Amino acid sequence: MKSRTWLKLASVGASLVIARSAIRHKRTLDLEGRVVVITGGSRGLGLVLARTLVQRGARVAICARDVAELERARNELELLGGDVYTAPCDVTERDDVLRFIAAVEDDFGPIDVLVNNAGIIQVGPLELMTELDFERALQVNLHGPLHAMLAVLPAMRRRGAGRIVNIASIGGKIAVPHLAPYSTSKFALVGLSEAMRAELVKDGIYVTTVCPGLMRTGSPRHAWFKGHVQAEYAWFSIGDSNSLSSVSAESAVEQIIRAFCRGDAGVVISPQARLASFLHGLAPGLVQEALAIVARMMPGPTPVKSKIAVEGKDAESMFAPSPFTKKSDAAARRNNEN
Repeated sequence: MKSRTWLKLASVGASLVIARSAIRHKRTLDLEGRVVVITGGSRGLGLVLARTLVQRGARVAICARDVAELERARNELELLGGDVYTAPCDVTERDDVLRFIAAVEDDFGPIDVLVNNAGIIQVGPLELMTELDFERALQVNLHGPLHAMLAVLPAMRRRGAGRIVNIASIGGKIAVPHLAPYSTSKFALVGLSEAMRAELVKDGIYVTTVCPGLMRTGSPRHAWFKGHVQAEYAWFSIGDSNSLSSVSAESAVEQIIRAFCRGDAGVVISPQARLASFLHGLAPGLVQEALAIVARMMPGPTPVKSKIAVEGKDAESMFAPSPFTKKSDAAARRNNEN
């Protein structure tokens, strides 16, 4: 009897695996000729994504606020042979997003993939973070993706097909010290993204939630720091550059593209982030206690002008840039972050 029971269970399990593989195969996306929109595509991870996608035959539309950055990105992508559309856009402004999406559809046709990549990160002690910091993080990291999703959904629903990729963070699964506004907004984005996934599959639209750990994109130069800004920038840049704590942007992009082409519900990028997520799921209280110890070892607030935020590129010291940040600095030069 026990042998027959185990045999039946094995048979059911094998059937489920085969069925899942068949469904995944049917919904796999071929990138050749597809129209892909990337918000925040002028630098960092967004630019690495755009670079890889045009090399695989996709037609790529990118937006960002900085016109000069967009022009440099456009020139690079066109040199790679890409069919590229660029336009300035502030994702926190709903009308800006609607105009951008409409312009892409007029120029390129139906949008097959939306990648919500634009984001902001503020680093510093909780004592120095204001309500405005939290509001700004939510405007960019939550409302920005929401505006873009609502803009593309009507056409995707009519066609019964589409992919939406939300670049969240491991900070949207585990609250990291000195990143309170960022973690708050990314937790919200993970919830929104997973809710969208649950309700849109029936319409043929697959939403993929991406939760990366640290990636070597060069992004610390454009993060915002409070408190002992040089110390904050140094630890952030060193962690971003270290191979033991971060992954290359190119490796991350491969995982992101594979996930949304297959229509996966989500992907956690980097072994470190996957381990942290697993431990948090297993023992959240213990992980929080460990993070509290980490918080005590981090730079504290400063007494003078402590609530003034400084961009990373203006918070350099003997430790950053330095040999400890070599990989991140190289990524910044390569990915239009300088």
